[in-house]
Amino acid sequence: MADKLSEIMAWKRREIAALVRPVPPAELAALDNAMPRAPSFAAALRRADGRLAVIAEIKRRSPSAGSIAPGIAAPAQAVKYRAAGASALSVLTDEKFFGGTLDDLRAVTALFRAEPPAIPCLRKDFMVHPIQVRMAREAGASAILIIVRALTDDEIQALHEAAQAAGLDALFEIHHEAELARAVRHGAAIIGVNNRDLAVFTTDLGLSERLIPQFPTDVIAISESGITTAGDAARVRAAGAHGVLVGEALMRAHDPAALLASLARAGR
Repeated sequence: MADKLSEIMAWKRREIAALVRPVPPAELAALDNAMPRAPSFAAALRRADGRLAVIAEIKRRSPSAGSIAPGIAAPAQAVKYRAAGASALSVLTDEKFFGGTLDDLRAVTALFRAEPPAIPCLRKDFMVHPIQVRMAREAGASAILIIVRALTDDEIQALHEAAQAAGLDALFEIHHEAELARAVRHGAAIIGVNNRDLAVFTTDLGLSERLIPQFPTDVIAISESGITTAGDAARVRAAGAHGVLVGEALMRAHDPAALLASLARAGR
């Protein structure tokens, strides 16, 4: 398989090109002040009950798995995840490759405002410009994704500063030691190890076991991708993970609530 991440990022840059404009921090701060306060993503990942935090993902398809749940309604899935005890949600908003839209995020956060309690939502997309951060805040997100390997240092800095101005947390996604060092240099407070190589879509939980012990002690550690059983969750918990991000396994599960509960209990 060709380098799929490069293909996706090239497409994303073309997709948002017509939207790109300067987005000063003051504009983002004013937006944050004017909008309802979103629940804290970071706080939700440090569970007081000692359980592993589960970020449950709403994902209809992916380049690696193909079609997963094409007809799923994002709000209905969000309600199921919340009832099952998810600490946070990850909502795919990329349409071309993952079958999501920003309307999915808007619908989920609107539902949570109308029918509390709200749990924090990560805008899961391929972020390249602060205008996407503004759109995330407008849609009610609590956090954005920063894929370190896909961005220049200037782009990472611009996205992180925009997120901070907008009152959003940032999940820095890494895949090897050099990316961990870059994330730390940029002041990342939440770092996720993607066990799936986004260039070729192979998965190895050993990446979390190798990299998470190298994280600064004050960083929230997340293991992403390839978590399908309580045993998988226990492995990454033993390596120091505070939480896991799980999409395909929950979307395909006959009983997602039972699977989510077993993941949260792992390693206690």
